Amino acid sequence: MIKVTFTLDEGSVSYLKRMSDRLGVSKSMVVREAIQLYGEHLSRLSEEERDRLLEVFDAVTTKIPDRPREEVEQELSESRVARLGGRRISYTDGSG
Repeated sequence: MIKVTFTLDEGSVSYLKRMSDRLGVSKSMVVREAIQLYGEHLSRLSEEERDRLLEVFDAVTTKIPDRPREEVEQELSESRVARLGGRRISYTDGSG
């Protein structure tokens, strides 16, 4: 653990002490858990962001062609061969 110093207003200190007493944990533990919860809260999408991303997802997924798996695998295989210029590449571990 690293010791740090913060300046808080009286109301925050009073609230911190009440939460510490109520939960039966140290004030440091309350602060650590509060920071964790705050970070998790900030990383969540807002409703507007979520709705916008769902709209984009719906628009993109409707453009995915519905083809048999074998056809897709064949196309991928052909693309790999074309990228390699028709050559097969051998990988060695340097031992010979």
